[in-house]
Amino acid sequence: MAWEFEMVAGPFNPRLTEGPAWDGKALLFTHIPASRMLRYDPQTGACTVFREHTNHTNGLAFDAEGRLYGCCSGGRSIVRFEADGTTTTIVDHLDGVPLNTPNDLAIDRQGRIWLSNPWNAINIDPSEHQVLDHNAILRADPQPDGTWACTRMTHDTTGTNGLLISPDEKTLYMIQTSPELRELRAYDILADGSLGRYTVLHQFGEDYRGPQRGIDGMCFDADGNIVATAGSYASGPGPMISIWDPQGRVLENHPMPVGVDSPTNCTFGDPDQRTLYITTIGAPLSGPQYGATRMDYLAAGAIGTGAHAENGDGPTPTPRPSRPLALW
Repeated sequence: MAWEFEMVAGPFNPRLTEGPAWDGKALLFTHIPASRMLRYDPQTGACTVFREHTNHTNGLAFDAEGRLYGCCSGGRSIVRFEADGTTTTIVDHLDGVPLNTPNDLAIDRQGRIWLSNPWNAINIDPSEHQVLDHNAILRADPQPDGTWACTRMTHDTTGTNGLLISPDEKTLYMIQTSPELRELRAYDILADGSLGRYTVLHQFGEDYRGPQRGIDGMCFDADGNIVATAGSYASGPGPMISIWDPQGRVLENHPMPVGVDSPTNCTFGDPDQRTLYITTIGAPLSGPQYGATRMDYLAAGAIGTGAHAENGDGPTPTPRPSRPLALW
């Protein structure tokens, strides 16, 4: 069944919104070029500035205690946004070397922060340069003395983007992204916390127009399926929301509305967790530039009984049925 989309916030200029995270009452998301965090209240329809001077923060996530963390690309760090308005740096170096431009993060039940660490020159001051010789998945582990230890987790990735920890915390789903290779991968999380072998759940191809844009951001639905933002008008089948099961079988593809290009990330929200909120880059060719949109969709088949929001969105996880709505 076709999805119906509704724009609920925007347009934003310069374009590029990211990091949607549900706080229990409203949607937080980042307007990266403006270094702002915004808050959309579905009860009133108001979209207001939640935080200024975020230094090109990209992805957002809540931990189990409701604390908000972000990938501060401009500060080359993972930070925690404190309730009193201050910002705490969690990690900004790996083995004494500055991080790249952290992109996305997922927090497990042990409080460990898994993060992608690519180099995105558009999200940092032009005077900055990459120092690390890799674009890996890293993990920041809390220590008994209150510090954090940063560890490199992947050694076989050439570019990293969105990531998720499975509900049973036995699998890391991540996006390998580079012009040469764009894959959705599933890594085993071993008993000692390290990563084992990976399987490729999906690989994106190319045509005469060039490489297809792979997955950017993703979240879980109630059944543990991966709901992901991918594609653009530049090549391939175009911008869309795709749903994969944990084994990589494509369950559904839903094209974005005409004129809306390059969805960047998504998360479920609203009290019943039946709304899928989608952020986008915008419509750079001809249409208006969009920020966040809501889409109502009725999935074929029975409505699920719900599951916890395992991607870290919201200070108090709530049931997430299998009939979402969406935004971009």
